[in-house]
Amino acid sequence: MAEPQMSDGFEPSSTLTCPQCGHRSKDLMPTDACQYFYDCKGCGALLKPLPGDCCVYCSFGDVKCPPIQMGDCCGG
Repeated sequence: MAEPQMSDGFEPSSTLTCPQCGHRSKDLMPTDACQYFYDCKGCGALLKPLPGDCCVYCSFGDVKCPPIQMGDCCGG
């Protein structure tokens, strides 16, 4: 099944890399809110955003969260 794509260069998914074990997981990001917590699928570590980032995708993902991609501040 094809991944959903949005217009204007928006990327709906991001690959998170766990800073503890290096596990990589490609996930579909929520488009209506930032995701503050994420359980690593490799080691079970609870990931939280780094200081200055609004969500785990901005800290550990290869693609920033939807609000940042769209030029909005997501309140982080």
